[in-house]
Amino acid sequence: MIKQPEITMQTKNNLADAFWQIYCEKRIEKITVKEITTKAGYNRSTFYEYYTDVYDVLEQIEASVLPDIEKHKKMIPNGSMRFPLKHLVEVYNKNKQYFIVLLGKNGDPAFQEKMKNTYKDLVRPMVKTYESDDYKLECSLEYAMSAIIGVMTYCFTREEQPDIEKTVVLLNDFMNNGVIGLLK
Repeated sequence: MIKQPEITMQTKNNLADAFWQIYCEKRIEKITVKEITTKAGYNRSTFYEYYTDVYDVLEQIEASVLPDIEKHKKMIPNGSMRFPLKHLVEVYNKNKQYFIVLLGKNGDPAFQEKMKNTYKDLVRPMVKTYESDDYKLECSLEYAMSAIIGVMTYCFTREEQPDIEKTVVLLNDFMNNGVIGLLK
């Protein structure tokens, strides 16, 4: 039997949507394939045509919302030290319904690491020429990415429609002046 690609994609999306609705309410350890398929209106064998288990659904959703590094790299002029914060915040805003849950208290603890590593890979070549000490470089990247992700998560979980321009300015100020410099 030949499957139609549109129907196949819709089925996969329906299963992912059902998973996501359940995941927003409970931790992944408590989610079953039966629960997903019942909610989506499919049988278990259909689920296994697209996913290996509930963790695979989560992995695929996470991969779909993590930014495309190649796209980000094109936004940075060669030799520039300017981190594309506005674009990062826009990506975050576009996928905020996922980020809020994934970075939240019931989310996937590994997702924050995946996100930080994605951005470290983007920024590392920009700052590598300015810092030859690899340990200092990696600690600096960890600090910066943790701060950026933390601020964005805070802003997007506190307001329905956060002011992206204000968030970008704030993040730029943090990166340029540090927190103490802003409080003076």
